[in-house]
Amino acid sequence: MLRSPTGTLLTPEVAVTQSPSNGTNRRTPHPAPEKRGTTLHTVVSGGAGFLGSHLCEALLDRGDSVTCVDNLVTGREGNLSHLRQNPHFSFVRVDVTDREAINLALSGLRVDAVAHLASAASPPDYHRIPLETLRVGSRGTENMLELANGHGARFILASTSEVYGDPQVHPQREDYWGNVNPTGPRSVYDEAKRYAEAVTSAYGRTRGTNVGIARIFNTYGPRMRAIDGRVVTSFIAQALNGDALSIYGDGSQTRSFCYVDDLIRGLIALLDSSHSGPINIGNPSERTVASLAELIVALSGSDSDIEYFPLPTDDPTRRKPNIDLAMSALEWMPRVGILQGLKQTIAWFAGRPDEVRDAAPFLVGAQPDGQVDIDRSDNSLERLYAEPAA
Repeated sequence: MLRSPTGTLLTPEVAVTQSPSNGTNRRTPHPAPEKRGTTLHTVVSGGAGFLGSHLCEALLDRGDSVTCVDNLVTGREGNLSHLRQNPHFSFVRVDVTDREAINLALSGLRVDAVAHLASAASPPDYHRIPLETLRVGSRGTENMLELANGHGARFILASTSEVYGDPQVHPQREDYWGNVNPTGPRSVYDEAKRYAEAVTSAYGRTRGTNVGIARIFNTYGPRMRAIDGRVVTSFIAQALNGDALSIYGDGSQTRSFCYVDDLIRGLIALLDSSHSGPINIGNPSERTVASLAELIVALSGSDSDIEYFPLPTDDPTRRKPNIDLAMSALEWMPRVGILQGLKQTIAWFAGRPDEVRDAAPFLVGAQPDGQVDIDRSDNSLERLYAEPAA
């Protein structure tokens, strides 16, 4: 079962992960960069979320100090639980869109780097809080840029492959401008990230801020929520519950899935570099949604069937990163294969049966990238954003 914090929200806070090699709650530590000289202090916004909590842990593992800022709207306090005793980690519950609160909370801190991951990232979240998603991408990004600029710190933005929309170029390179519907159901997230990239680039050009942009492709792994709504978690939860897996379209649409440990290595490589433009971070191994469903059914030992539904509006038919730039500029490429990564992720969810079971009513109708039809008047949904019972 998921371990929740033993007490109220405190500073410092804490995080949990699994290693793809041994299934434990610790990953192999990331090495510190050579000739760094001193311990770096990094502010991670959105650090209680799926990716943010893994990043906090990895930075601590290599000897850095970390301040996590998160308003816990979509992040989980439990994602930070095992970092509580680390003297180099602190947690501040604050909204990144509130500049005065950010300045007050971080007053007096030395800041060497800012990793801006704060944002609703799964479709059920940004459909539930669309205006807040836009504000985090705009005002929140500007506030984090101001923080970095004021300290002369390195700034990296966690952007997304969604900036490419439903791409007409395949695979997607960083110089592709995308094919995005600016007013469709996905637009609040897509356009928030496109604006965030624009303002990040503008700070780099006009103020000399040391910026980098990571365009993150589909990522999966331990610590995603069962109600996350994205295809890997939806399929795993449905399979573990013995429910039919929901495929939208004929299942021929493709995605490229990157295991979380690989993605975090890429983010750290970008953080340590001086690369200023956008850079794709993802696994270029492409597979169809139908083949993913079949693989998850097999790996989970489930007897679930597969059901097909109409393809939703603006759902990309193909998505695959070109990672040539990441390979050359960051010397990065993914290492964890889909079988290894899925086994770890399935095992993690299998250890949380209550959360998986409670998510079941909301997963019927989960679409390839998580456009779940949710009745927002149903207060039972709020249970799934709370901490699972220990």
